[in-house]
Amino acid sequence: MSVSKKVFDDNSKVEISVVGRFDFSLHQHFRDSYSSSNDKNVEFILNLSETTYMDSSALGMILLLKDHAESCSGKVVISKPSESVNKILEIAQFHRLLTIVT
Repeated sequence: MSVSKKVFDDNSKVEISVVGRFDFSLHQHFRDSYSSSNDKNVEFILNLSETTYMDSSALGMILLLKDHAESCSGKVVISKPSESVNKILEIAQFHRLLTIVT
């Protein structure tokens, strides 16, 4: 389980990748990955291609990321969720709240 962050050169995009299980144990690492990015109009790309499991606390953490992005006039895009994670996102109707690119 890990969270990594990649900031693109012009600071307009921040990619956050979650590998393995996405649950409450990653709360602090996940929050740290975006909380210092306060530039306006930043696009946060949440790469879930290597996420094997996600629980309800992870959904809550994504909503906190969304709140942070919107406070900076930015947005969140969920990128390449694995099949099982995408199913959870569909059940939670996150496609109504966020852009999900499969």
